[in-house]
Amino acid sequence: MAKPNYSFAKRQRDLAKEQKKEEKAQRKQAEKAEAEAGEGAVLDGENAEGATEAEHSTDAEGSPEVKGSAEEKPAE
Repeated sequence: MAKPNYSFAKRQRDLAKEQKKEEKAQRKQAEKAEAEAGEGAVLDGENAEGATEAEHSTDAEGSPEVKGSAEEKPAE
């Protein structure tokens, strides 16, 4: 009976992981470029999927952004 070649199997797994990682990086880069290009195309606070920007955007702490807060309003 033939002995399994573990080195070959490990190398194939490593290559698959590397390829998947590269595809993910390309996808993220494409999404980022699309988001930057789509900033000006947003109408009435809704994106192409119909959800509002506030539902998708978060700040560093992970809480939703509040647009139109008292700090942003000009004094009358």
